[in-house]
Amino acid sequence: MKQSLGVRLWRWTIISFVALYLLVPLYAMFDFSTKPFGFADKGRTFRAWTMIPSQPDLLAAISRSLITAAIVMALILFMIVPTAIWVHLKLPGLRRPFELLCLLPLAIPAIVIVVGIAPLYRWISINISESPITLAGVYSMLILPYTYRSLSAALDAVDIHTLAEAATTLGASISRVIFGIIMPTIKTGIVNGSFIAIALVLGEYTISNILNFKTFQVVIAQIGRQNGNVAVAVSLASLLLVIFLLLIIPTKKRQGAVLDVDIA
Repeated sequence: MKQSLGVRLWRWTIISFVALYLLVPLYAMFDFSTKPFGFADKGRTFRAWTMIPSQPDLLAAISRSLITAAIVMALILFMIVPTAIWVHLKLPGLRRPFELLCLLPLAIPAIVIVVGIAPLYRWISINISESPITLAGVYSMLILPYTYRSLSAALDAVDIHTLAEAATTLGASISRVIFGIIMPTIKTGIVNGSFIAIALVLGEYTISNILNFKTFQVVIAQIGRQNGNVAVAVSLASLLLVIFLLLIIPTKKRQGAVLDVDIA
């Protein structure tokens, strides 16, 4: 059934506004990063971009933040996801309390969280490690509201009770049901939660700055105090990297082909 001209026009109008909303700030960042910031520069220059690799602590901060993101994603995969599945599957009466618990970090300001965890991280820095990777614990707590809502929507869209009963009838263990049957079914929700985790880890500033950890955003802020052009170039480069990672995710068609092969 063909759509009317008015519906198509309205759709493209919305897409155009969203595209402008997203692309105009990116263009503004690129425009600012290529402006001359020295007397020797004449017109547009990419000197800010060429100075990115020479920035102190930048590569180390990126690697530490990526490792922290990987740890947070592992915690999501092996702790948060099985817990959410178990609550939906076996403890439906606890769904509301569990959801309220997961949404609690949204109601607590970041500065209050820092005050609460500062003594703990002081002890961790003295007795275990001073690496920013230890922030994976508090980051896992901060992403609970977003991850749980993504997982909850995916679980509500699938009849997991029927899948679990069928698998149990065929002799599957509870671990097989959770990790081998239900989790592949809600792969989209898990992927969305994982990218939310990456975005939070790479974009969080308040907690890491107050606790004196040199994470990615803290290093960008330090670079910005010395050279705003380079800081904006680094920020834009990180955004382009994230967009590239999103674009290389397999499409639904490719995922379906993989699932067909696995089933066969």
